Amino acid sequence: MMEKKTYISDLQDQTSFDDIFALAAARMNQAKNGPYWQLTLQDKSGTMEAKIWFPASQNYEGLTAEQFVRVQGRVSTFKDQLQANIKTLEVLDPLEIDRSAFVPCSTTPPHEILEEIETILHTEVVHPAWKKLYRKILKDQAIRQAFLTAPGGKTIHHAYLGGLLEHTLGVLKACRAMSDLYPSLDRDILLVAAVFHDLGKAYEISHGISREYTSPGKLLGHIHLGLEVLAPFLNKSDLDEGLILHFKHLILSHHGQYEYGSPKLPMTHEAMVLHMADNLDAKMNTMDHALEQTDTNNWSGYQRSLERDLYVPVRTPQPEKTTRKGPKTKEDQCSLPLKV
Repeated sequence: MMEKKTYISDLQDQTSFDDIFALAAARMNQAKNGPYWQLTLQDKSGTMEAKIWFPASQNYEGLTAEQFVRVQGRVSTFKDQLQANIKTLEVLDPLEIDRSAFVPCSTTPPHEILEEIETILHTEVVHPAWKKLYRKILKDQAIRQAFLTAPGGKTIHHAYLGGLLEHTLGVLKACRAMSDLYPSLDRDILLVAAVFHDLGKAYEISHGISREYTSPGKLLGHIHLGLEVLAPFLNKSDLDEGLILHFKHLILSHHGQYEYGSPKLPMTHEAMVLHMADNLDAKMNTMDHALEQTDTNNWSGYQRSLERDLYVPVRTPQPEKTTRKGPKTKEDQCSLPLKV
């Protein structure tokens, strides 16, 4: 296996580099002086825009997303963003590449997240028909594999391998807490819906380097795809028809508003809670990643998806704990085989 030494997060303005990257995107554009390649380099630390200018661009044909390349270049700043100007590029044999170095991944291995989800369901869900339903769905090997390797989104939130499961666990825990706060909620249906509300994303977005939308994803969207996957299990379940109807409503309405792509508005207490939990977990993850890079005054800069700047405030001092767990290192992160 070819070894990668330099990551995108290590690159700074006016530094030269020679290393291996994945192509998350590749297209030929036209400038005044001739055609050039517009590329997006990627590794598990992030992405960077890159260009091969004319006439060097004429030396390369057929560059596409999902390829692995060895690149020599230099980093510069353009419109306050770092970009790479490529001097030479070589397409590599993917069989010689350890893909885990090139795909952003949740800090907790996906199989551990899925195990925690199953533990919560086993502990909290009481009604036999709901227990039977979620167990059958999660025992389906195709669904299980899709869950384990799916990102939670393309760019905005949880956009990394294991992201879908990480988001699912966050929504599940939020719904569990809301059920404690509001005991009149139908706890069973809410928790099961929380686990499967975004199942369609495992089929909407590819699981490869580029995380592009699939054709079904573009044409149908993850809400419809999720219901398609769940329909055979619901049809063969022992659930009352009224429970199935309500469950479908929870899936269909979890985006909350028509302008956010929701086919229906939440019309029950449980549907409203699921929407709020989904939106909260997505926003918190977006803020977490935006605040990983702040300026000297602790400001993130303008975040388009949130329509605001973000700030890291002074934190209230907390008492020292007797034991601490150190942050997970890159070596702790998952290294699952990827499917495109």
